[in-house]
Amino acid sequence: MIDLTPESSPRQIAILGATGSIGASTLDVVARHPDRYSVFALTANADVERLAHLCQLHSPRYAVMADERAANRLRDLLKHESCPTEVLGGVHALCEVARAPEVHMVMAAIVGAVGLKPTLAAVQAGKKVLLANKEVLVMSGRLFMEAVASANACLLPIDSEHNAIFQALPANYRRDSAAAGIRRILLTASGGPFRNTPRAALETVTPEEACTHPVWSMGRKISVDSATMMNKGLEVIEAHWLFGVPASQIEVVVHPQSIIHSMVDYVDGSVIAQLGNPDMRVPIAHAMAWPGRISSGVSALDFFGIATLGFERPDVERFPCLTLAYQALETGGSAPVALNAANEEAVQAFLGRRLGFCRIGDVIAATLERAGQYETDSIESVLEADARAREIARAEIGKRGKA
Repeated sequence: MIDLTPESSPRQIAILGATGSIGASTLDVVARHPDRYSVFALTANADVERLAHLCQLHSPRYAVMADERAANRLRDLLKHESCPTEVLGGVHALCEVARAPEVHMVMAAIVGAVGLKPTLAAVQAGKKVLLANKEVLVMSGRLFMEAVASANACLLPIDSEHNAIFQALPANYRRDSAAAGIRRILLTASGGPFRNTPRAALETVTPEEACTHPVWSMGRKISVDSATMMNKGLEVIEAHWLFGVPASQIEVVVHPQSIIHSMVDYVDGSVIAQLGNPDMRVPIAHAMAWPGRISSGVSALDFFGIATLGFERPDVERFPCLTLAYQALETGGSAPVALNAANEEAVQAFLGRRLGFCRIGDVIAATLERAGQYETDSIESVLEADARAREIARAEIGKRGKA
């Protein structure tokens, strides 16, 4: 529920995925405004040492490990350090802190499908949800947006591109592109580390090379997604559900400098863009304070220091994952679920050196074909489609390997 009343006491925030790059940036913004925000809960999957350090720094009421054994280790560690934070474990506990009555806003930054249930729990509780987990909308876009409307939750996008679009849309926008006079959503992409790499050279790409992004500092999974441009494909699907714009009106534009974070092209010929230095604290601070503004700690954009702003069309032959994402969105139903599941499995196999970089797209394409398409009209059916697609993807990985 949107609350525009003045803040008389610090707003409580639960950060789902606190040990990742988004979690770190969120905590940095929180620390800059101790009079406005307070940490209620921090969660992680299995990084016990990192979460223990964050608990000592920020003193949350709760710390949650998705992995139960990791929760036991964290509990022992915090007890040894005399830290009063209460430790919980399991997906159920993630959902509990996300929907806790004391929580005003939830940063949903858990990577992958595992973030679906706790993010949905926050939405159903009518929280202000800062969405950094694009997989939630990829897997269950219609169901998720229906839950947002039903609970009157406040959903704000954290991906720099979607946050930019949000800022470039009319203040009263209601997911009706025709009524708002929108011609296109222009979703910018850096092009990743292999934007100019010859196709043949991609056959020998290593995980270390794929995780070295030219502009952004991100986690390993999202870095690989950027390298394959699947990240942009997932963002196309996310934009469709967030803003109610059909796939035919969402265009990807490669912009290597990552200064323009996305644009909205209107029917009168106007194009409204959001610009800023490439730092995730900008969209995080915007969403945390919305509809107001607060300092993010990011330096002002130096227009005179920007030599050029370049734009290119994406090379879909070099990056077939982008085309696969558009196809899955057009197909609908369980297809986006299968796309996301196959990608997560393929990326994990690549990072584990069990699959070649160029085979990631092959695994996804084969999984989409074998998984078929059917309606996903409940969260249970979404999770069933996810499990089926993962089984197929693992089999495809086993057949292809690094060849």
